[in-house]
Amino acid sequence: MSPNAEDQQSQAPVQDAPGRAGTPSLAQDGSGRGGPQADRLSVDGDAPGQDPQAPAVDRLMSVGEGVDPLGDVERLREEQRARNFATVGSARPSTLLYTYGPGAIMDLPHFTVMPTGLHDWDRIWERRGAGAAPVIHAPRLLETIQLILDPRVSELRPYPHQEKETSFSRQGSDLGVPARIFPQWMRCTGCDKLAPLADFVGAAGEGYTNVKRHRPDEAVVEHVGCPGRQKRGKRAAPEARRSGRVRKSPCVPARYLLACPMGHLDEFPYDWWVHQGGHCTEAARPALTMSDRGSTRGASAVILCESCGASRPMSQAQGEVGRSKLPQCRGRFPHLDAFTTRGCDQEVRLMLVGASNLWFPATQSIIDMPRLDPQEILKDRANALAAVMGESLGEFAANMTLLRMVLKTHATSSLVSELLDLDNEELGAVVGRALAPAEDEEARLARRAAWSPTDLLVPEWRYLLKEPSEERHEDGRTGLTLSPRSLADHPVDGVSRVLAVDRLRKVNALLGFTRIDDFDRVDDSRTRLVPLTRGTTAWVPATEDRGEGVFIQLDEDRVAQWEARVESSALWAAHVAAHRRNFERRYSETAKTMDHMERMQPARYWLVHTLAHALIRQMAMYSGYGAASISERLYAWKKEERQGAPQRPPAAGLLLVTTASDSDGTLGGLVSLSEPALLQRIVRRALERLGRCSSDPVCARRVPQDPEDFLHGAACHCCVMASETSCERANRFLDRRLVVPVPGELNGQAHRELAFFTGE
Repeated sequence: MSPNAEDQQSQAPVQDAPGRAGTPSLAQDGSGRGGPQADRLSVDGDAPGQDPQAPAVDRLMSVGEGVDPLGDVERLREEQRARNFATVGSARPSTLLYTYGPGAIMDLPHFTVMPTGLHDWDRIWERRGAGAAPVIHAPRLLETIQLILDPRVSELRPYPHQEKETSFSRQGSDLGVPARIFPQWMRCTGCDKLAPLADFVGAAGEGYTNVKRHRPDEAVVEHVGCPGRQKRGKRAAPEARRSGRVRKSPCVPARYLLACPMGHLDEFPYDWWVHQGGHCTEAARPALTMSDRGSTRGASAVILCESCGASRPMSQAQGEVGRSKLPQCRGRFPHLDAFTTRGCDQEVRLMLVGASNLWFPATQSIIDMPRLDPQEILKDRANALAAVMGESLGEFAANMTLLRMVLKTHATSSLVSELLDLDNEELGAVVGRALAPAEDEEARLARRAAWSPTDLLVPEWRYLLKEPSEERHEDGRTGLTLSPRSLADHPVDGVSRVLAVDRLRKVNALLGFTRIDDFDRVDDSRTRLVPLTRGTTAWVPATEDRGEGVFIQLDEDRVAQWEARVESSALWAAHVAAHRRNFERRYSETAKTMDHMERMQPARYWLVHTLAHALIRQMAMYSGYGAASISERLYAWKKEERQGAPQRPPAAGLLLVTTASDSDGTLGGLVSLSEPALLQRIVRRALERLGRCSSDPVCARRVPQDPEDFLHGAACHCCVMASETSCERANRFLDRRLVVPVPGELNGQAHRELAFFTGE
């Protein structure tokens, strides 16, 4: 069913453009002017042929031309029409990656916007010419994205942004993230009128104002000619009508949406809803109002049709009972201007614009470190050679001298310069690898099936096991700088090694997103992963941060002995049972074909994770950084030999880092805590604090019992849990009893017997 299809598919205006729906530009700085105009879309638009075996991104029906804010600005200037700036807000790159990426809804002072798909971002870079888009170099991360998302992904790109010399300069004024006003239904704050955006904004731009270059926060949609609310049969402001002044009232988004677990999002069909699934008998386009006089929590509004007098409260759409009253999902992806060709059979549910489960990013990240595997080094060199030579590589393959001459003219990167230092035999091996046939699809799928997020961590762990040869040892290619720290004079119980990470680079990439419910891994039930672009995914957005950190490695022999003792305990059996219940309920599609123990983290992970949280809290008191600014990277797994996948040595360690998106990185407050005497004091104090919690004994005795499925034990926000910016596991797999002695027992076994740090 497609309730009120014409209104549901009208696109958000911000720049007036004939035949195109203009949108605001969500940029780091503002420029461009335009006046809004809304175009109506038709589901009879461009619908490419569908391949049943093609990935979900190819099974979309386009219903719009996308957005081009700066192009709309130029057309408006030529036509000498309304002059509004294009920029409506700004955001940090990390915020656009983790909170307000494509398909998310971003709150602005007077309305909300949705960043659009990557196909619209391409227009921004194309205005600067071919090859203008910068590329983030992170081959290890790119290979992983090609494996789990699409082998056609060839680049990691930063967000369209350019640093400015001063706050008033115009550098980067042609860059920004395209976005459209969403939801499209608006409510007038003066008279409660509820209508699509096109009813408030005229073709000449009246109704939308954004005329201050440096005050995009004042951009507003207004109801021009608002009559005000009626009281006792009279208008609220008759003196305004007598004076001839035109009343303007701000409009705000109507806050209700429809969403489904497959990631589809749609406007709420208010016309269809108030008329009980039918149409108004008095008007083809009925006059609707939304009154909200009650609580500000939940669906407290009432929809009224002034044309026929019908009314219906939004509270009837809430809950399990309310879902049965809602229309069928139409399979809409508003950030792509597209619908799924086969529709959607999922049950929709009512969502509020600011709901926290409206958008969950699927991301991957790495700490850039040198590769140690000879095959990986060969692969990097072959990719660099192929990028420089292109299709002409075969013509030079037999003549190393001529090939070196060509490479000298392109030796702009350290990787290409390294090729010139190779002898002819080594360079020939690189050429052979570059000319080798690409991996076939069957082999790629087999490798993808064996892939795990831990595979991204193993190369980092292998490199961190190497002792730096000197103080502030720097790798020339990655910039990673490490310093050794000796614990001989200040030993730390259970800790075997400490490294000061003076400088590091972290690269983060966005692969897609989900709605309603997050999933544990990006390769879980891939059909739920919403694509970022309409067609082939040629690149994905990424950020690079620079900072510092402290690496701590636990004693492997002691960890192995402790782990064997813990995994035979009744407490561990309770955690395993809770994980099975959680896995079967949250990941039903994945659970059909997989043993939950493949996702259950080993006991050493619980140990390292809980210790990391304790150290984050304690280090925040010494480093000058807030706890939310310190994040964890955990290396905790057993030795594993897997067929068709990289072998894993046992690992038990953690890297606590703080990063910043600017090129200077951070100030050294965290790495200074790696000094052995100070670190010894910090670890001891952190462990002391873990031994007690203000919520004890409730916290200390918490054990999941059927039907409970929470994935933590003695852990709460008073003692262990950290902010979402610090924790990589959303505060799961935490238990103080596995780290320090805590009073209590389970089935006759004292919790003290399970502690890794005994304090002896």
